[in-house]
Amino acid sequence: MPVATHGSLRAFPGHLLDKASILLSNTYHLYLRPGTSVLEAAGGLHRFMGWTKPILTDSGGYQVFSLASHRRLGIEGVIFKSHIDGSSHLLTPESVVSIQRSIGSDIQMVLDVCPPYPASARIMREALELTHTWAGRARRAFMENPTAYNYPVMQFGIVQGGVEVDLRRFSYEALREWNFEGWAVGGLAVGEPAELRRPILHLMGKLLPPDKPRYVMGLGTPLDILEAVAAGMDLMDCVLPTRNARHGRLYTWDGILHIRNARYKSDFTPLPPWGYTRAYLHHLFRIEDPLAQTIATAANLTFFLELMEQIRHHILSDTFHSWKESIIHRLSNEPRMHLDE
Repeated sequence: MPVATHGSLRAFPGHLLDKASILLSNTYHLYLRPGTSVLEAAGGLHRFMGWTKPILTDSGGYQVFSLASHRRLGIEGVIFKSHIDGSSHLLTPESVVSIQRSIGSDIQMVLDVCPPYPASARIMREALELTHTWAGRARRAFMENPTAYNYPVMQFGIVQGGVEVDLRRFSYEALREWNFEGWAVGGLAVGEPAELRRPILHLMGKLLPPDKPRYVMGLGTPLDILEAVAAGMDLMDCVLPTRNARHGRLYTWDGILHIRNARYKSDFTPLPPWGYTRAYLHHLFRIEDPLAQTIATAANLTFFLELMEQIRHHILSDTFHSWKESIIHRLSNEPRMHLDE
């Protein structure tokens, strides 16, 4: 899922993203700007941003992790101090359901606590207790009216537990009674090494119901995506394709290239999807033309969506695992960066 945190892909118009079947936006940020009154007046985020396909919204749980210095946790919910103007806002499991209903997202995440890595046993235990309590409250609030703007929507539960196998099992068992429409694996890609993340992904692939969508939150590099799919995950999201594009880092089938590097000054290889050359994009970055970010973003989004197309093709052809092993080395390549002319 390409990430449109604020209902925007940053430097890239959504109407050109014809190959994507779903976007991710963020409840916390949309709540602050433009606010629920604007979204409701527009008839929801779909109409506000002109996107007709599904939208998944994170609940703000990740901001519990990423904005730790701006929030305070309690049994009722989480009090955030706005990073925009310093004002205080209480988000509860119930209010987050209400906000997502105003947004009109098709897939809505429950409010949870995403602990950092590494976290002490006490912090992890407290995070799980809040996550499980909040999930039940969110589910009850959701089931009172599982619609938005007169169309049916879904709610996903989030399994936490860090990189501890026993805690992950405990978290899923504590949540499974709520019978969510889909399941998410939270609390990964928060600083833990890949060798600790991999067993958790595969454990979740075995635990979570195979007949419901399974979403691993915040996972992101091409290699991470391949491993997540191998573990049985269906959805992923990450800001890397768009964020790195703005810094001139392009994802290709031969690894990452740094388009600002002097070696691309006279490289006339065309870039997907529009055919602008590497040399031209190098030039745009060097003169700081905003068009550079749009072209680079288009190239990265195209690569990630093509990667997913290939994954689906090889799953259906029963060749996924052998194909995955054959391309890992190519995708791992990242040349050293030299900016000298």
